[in-house]
Amino acid sequence: MKLRIKFSKHGCMKFIGHLDVMRYFQKAIRRAGIDIAYSEGFSPHQIMSFAAPLGVGLESDGEYLDIQVNAAESSEVMVRKLNQVMVEGMQVKSVRLLGENSKNAMSIVAAADYLLRFGQGFPEGFSRFLDRKEIPVSKKTKKRETVMDIRPLIYEYRIESEGVFLKLAAGSVDNLKPELVMDAFFRDRGLEWNSSSCQICRLELYARTKEGELATLESLGDVME
Repeated sequence: MKLRIKFSKHGCMKFIGHLDVMRYFQKAIRRAGIDIAYSEGFSPHQIMSFAAPLGVGLESDGEYLDIQVNAAESSEVMVRKLNQVMVEGMQVKSVRLLGENSKNAMSIVAAADYLLRFGQGFPEGFSRFLDRKEIPVSKKTKKRETVMDIRPLIYEYRIESEGVFLKLAAGSVDNLKPELVMDAFFRDRGLEWNSSSCQICRLELYARTKEGELATLESLGDVME
C-alpha cells in the first residue's frame, strides 16, 4: 500500500536540513507504530521518498512524503498517531491512500505556492517588475554563464495583506525558487537582496493532471475510512 503524508514545518524546525528531516520521519514512523515496508537486500531501509526538499530557513504548510506500508488504519487514526510523536514545529496534516500505479511525489511535482512576508514593508515596484513580458536572469555553472527568462515560470502572483503570493514552476523539468525571483528584482534596481528581510513559506505543491491542470499532491490520494 502506498500512502502520501502531508505535513507542515515551522518555527525552529525550518533550520533543519532535508537529510535530518528524513531521519526524523524514519524514527517518528517507528515510534508511531506505522507498519512501514522495508527494502530487501543486505541493508534494508524504510521505503519512503519526499516530494521536493525544502531549503533551510524556509517554512512550509505543504510538504509531502510518500511511504509504502504493509497495513494501514484510517487516515484520521494515522494522523493522530503521527502527531502524538511529532516535535514542536512539525505537524502531520493528512494521510492519503494512493493507487498502486501512482508515481511518487518527487517525480510529478510541477508547481509550488509561496507566501513572502516582508518585515520592513512591501518592496515598491515589485508588481510592475512581475508584469513584464520577460525577466532575464544570469545563471552561472562551473563551465559557463547562461541567460534565461524566468517570467514563463511565474504562473501567478498577487499582493495580499500578509505579503506576496507566488505560484512558481517546480520539479525536475522547470524549477524556480522564490529567492531567485527576489534576487532578480533587487538586481534590477541596482541593489543587493538581503534574504533576512523576507520570510518565505511554501504553501502547497502541485502535479499536472492528464488534462494539463494543476492539482495538489494531496488531492491525488483518497481518504481512508
